[in-house]
Amino acid sequence: MSNKLRLLIIAVAAVFIASCTTHDCPNQPIEIIPYPNQLKTGEGCVNLAKGFQLIGETNHTEYLTTELKAQGIEAGKGAQIVFQPAEQPNNLGEEGYRLLAKKKTITIEANGSKGQFYGIQTLLQLVNGATVAAVEIEDVPAFGWRAYMLDESRYFHGETFVKQVLDQMAKLKMNVFHWHLVDDAGWRIEIKKYPLLTEVGGTRTDSEVGTWKSGKTAGEPHSGFYTQEQIKAIVQYAAERNITIVPEFEMPGHSSAAIAAYTWLGTAGKDIDVPVTFGRHYDNYDVTKPEVEQFVKDVLNELFELFPSEVIHIGGDEVGYKVWEESKHVQQYMKENGINTPADLQIAFTNKISKFIESKGRRMMGWNEIMGVNIHKGFEEKKDDKEAETELAKNVVVHFWKGDINLITDAAQKGYSIVNSLHSNTYLDYSYKNISLEKAYGFYPIPEDLNEEYHKNIFGLGCQMWSEWTPTYKDVERQTYPRIAAYAETGWTNKENKDYARFRKAMDNLTQSWDKLNINYGPLDNVE
Repeated sequence: MSNKLRLLIIAVAAVFIASCTTHDCPNQPIEIIPYPNQLKTGEGCVNLAKGFQLIGETNHTEYLTTELKAQGIEAGKGAQIVFQPAEQPNNLGEEGYRLLAKKKTITIEANGSKGQFYGIQTLLQLVNGATVAAVEIEDVPAFGWRAYMLDESRYFHGETFVKQVLDQMAKLKMNVFHWHLVDDAGWRIEIKKYPLLTEVGGTRTDSEVGTWKSGKTAGEPHSGFYTQEQIKAIVQYAAERNITIVPEFEMPGHSSAAIAAYTWLGTAGKDIDVPVTFGRHYDNYDVTKPEVEQFVKDVLNELFELFPSEVIHIGGDEVGYKVWEESKHVQQYMKENGINTPADLQIAFTNKISKFIESKGRRMMGWNEIMGVNIHKGFEEKKDDKEAETELAKNVVVHFWKGDINLITDAAQKGYSIVNSLHSNTYLDYSYKNISLEKAYGFYPIPEDLNEEYHKNIFGLGCQMWSEWTPTYKDVERQTYPRIAAYAETGWTNKENKDYARFRKAMDNLTQSWDKLNINYGPLDNVE
């Protein structure tokens, strides 16, 4: 045999090893969550056993290298992972990507960093041992708002836990971390101008346990808050994973922790403690006082410095109007300003704050009570509430959590942007009997009866981890996982491409990764 022929045989063999045949990758499944919107399988696979080389420009080099190393794949002289700009014109937008795995090369095309990152997430899920199935994917998310909310007012969990949540969100291509840091039960974020918010409002002497009005308590205090330096670190960590953190600063209700710190913020003018029991408490910010309005603006100014998010959430839910109705000076203020109902007073205040937020280049978001419609027919103190006459500012994002199709249609017809988080389908504090993994997967943020012309008003969806009854990390994890994956696929995968049987099968891979991280998760199958 001549030397030339011998060299040719060696070269062909090398290509054969690096570019697997179908025989080398038998029955390699494509199990990705969320599932790509366009996917074609090819012949064979790309072999990463000898490592990988990164080619092209990306700011995710360290992230990808670390994640592949965790799967036993080192950088080396093996197959190429190529990043390149997507050819124009295209419909990929900021978050879409193309991924082509063929022979010795995996190519990720995108219009920028976000699309590259989501291409990487798909690649990481395609890795099977040291191979990646030959595949061609073009993928663009169904919705631009794919959110998970963590309530840390009730129980503070800390930086390490939050970063783990962000890691899992990133793997599932979720892009909004809605952070509920302020409520009756505790104030969890340092505000330099008002130090008592955390010194006093960050601690309660005890905590109700079990369930609503159980009469039982934990028998120990609970406290904790994030310094501004910690907030900045977490915001940066999230940004590196294409996640925007949207803070929620509750107003004018759910404000007991702040009023406990500064009595003058309240309407009743009474000293209170941070409540031990959960639920609704009926002293509100006194929105008739200029100094209270200034307080809200001062806090917002510090939030603007910490959170680059365009959207700032102001809560606005479950405001009990009794304290305003019984206050002589509030009633006088309403009379002098031609405000007929407490709901109108709330909207008038909300519109002032919305205008201030807008003046800073941001946008307000709030739960759908801010539209002035009473959605709490079962609340005794609100049974006679009249709908507001005042119109909510049009630039507000309405966060729909309770009500019927008529309310969401009305909001859409009026031109409001909407995030749909219907409680009966997206509240993670609900039991698996009430919201199974399959029911979570079946939720769709655009209601069936909503006219198609208004579909564009639905930005997307959120799932909410309210934590009254989940005091530990493991409690929160069990309620969050696995259902977070169902909401992630709904946010990303087009409705016509969803398939629960396929999704459920792919969940087995995901739970294996959670097992390695010691993440606690709830039942995958329906609970009777």
